[in-house]
Amino acid sequence: MSRSMISVPEGRRPALTLLMLVLLSACGPANVVVEGTFPEPLMEPLPLTMGIWYNEDFANHEFFDEAKSREESSWIVKTGAAQVQMWDKLLEGMFVDLVHMKGRPGPGQMNQVVDAVLIPHVVELQYAIPAHTNVKVYEIWMRYRFEMVTPGGKPITEWTMSSYGKTPTAFMQSDKGAVNLAAVMALRDAGANFATNFTRVPAVQEWLQQKWQKPARKKTAAKVSP
Repeated sequence: MSRSMISVPEGRRPALTLLMLVLLSACGPANVVVEGTFPEPLMEPLPLTMGIWYNEDFANHEFFDEAKSREESSWIVKTGAAQVQMWDKLLEGMFVDLVHMKGRPGPGQMNQVVDAVLIPHVVELQYAIPAHTNVKVYEIWMRYRFEMVTPGGKPITEWTMSSYGKTPTAFMQSDKGAVNLAAVMALRDAGANFATNFTRVPAVQEWLQQKWQKPARKKTAAKVSP
């Protein structure tokens, strides 16, 4: 985004700087750091040691929405810490062991021994503001992309998944509180969808069958007495 620069006489710079700071503080974007609690999945853990790798974009995920008019506010909503908190809680309950990888899996890397590694990405986020300011109902949609790779970084499969959250209409709260709650509800929905559908992903099903398939016993020829 281009910016225009205006030359100001030195004697007037302190007063102008103070004025600019006042204006920026009054018109700055609404900043929300998403915080919430997330339940453990009610399921029998899968007998797998699963690795997880959060890249920098995911662990520090945030979105910025610039105001379209003077009557609206710009928003910065930071979901990164809540994303990591929710996915850690979920995956620790889904698998017998969860291992945080020291680096992205790749050829020749000395990573921990795991059955596979999950790499989540947030590829899209949309939100809707309330039609009337006295009803603090916000909606948030998120779309994820998941990579599942071997400890050496070889692709196993990838798939996408959506989630949705909104503030209950009965809750009367601040705009920031409403946005935070909508984001928490979207994260909870993402966790529920993932836990329910992980083993239904066709390529994951195939991988699990191959991993858990017991090798057939070799038949030995029976000795026949002469």
